[in-house]
Amino acid sequence: MLHEPRFWTAVAFFLFFILFGRKIWAPLATALDARAERIRADLDEAARLRREAEQMLEDATRERETALAEARALVEHSLAEASRIAEDAKREAEAVAARREQMARDRIAASERSAVREVRQVAIDVAVQATRDALTIALPAETGQQIVDRSIADLPSALSSRAA
Repeated sequence: MLHEPRFWTAVAFFLFFILFGRKIWAPLATALDARAERIRADLDEAARLRREAEQMLEDATRERETALAEARALVEHSLAEASRIAEDAKREAEAVAARREQMARDRIAASERSAVREVRQVAIDVAVQATRDALTIALPAETGQQIVDRSIADLPSALSSRAA
C-alpha cells in the first residue's frame, strides 16, 4: 500500500488540505458568502421589481377599466346627442315644410286676388268702352255735352249729400 500511487495521492491531498485548507477555505468561504449575499440581494431586487410590476399591472388594469367606462359613457352620450339632433332636425324640417306650404298658399291666394282684380278691371274697362260706344251711337254729340255740363253742375250737391 505504501508503494501505491493512489495512496500517496490521497495522503498528499489530505496534507495539502490540512496545511493550506484554512488559508484557502477562508477566502473561498468569503467569496461564496459574498456571492450568496449578491444572489440574495438580486432575489430581493427581483421580488421588489415583481411587486412593482404587479402594482403597475393593477394600476394599468384599473385605468383601462376606467377608460372603457368613460368610452362607453361617451358613446352613450354621443348616441343620445345624435338622437336629439336628429329629432331637432326632423322638427325643423317639418317646420320649414309647413312655412313653405303656408308661403305657397299665401302666394296662391295673392295670385287669385290679383287675377280677380285684373278680371274686374278688364270687365270695367270693357263695360266703360261698351257704354261709350253705345252712347256715341245712341246720343248725338251735343246731347252728350249737355249731360256732361249738367253732371258738372250737380257735382257740388252730390258731394255734399255724400259727405253728410
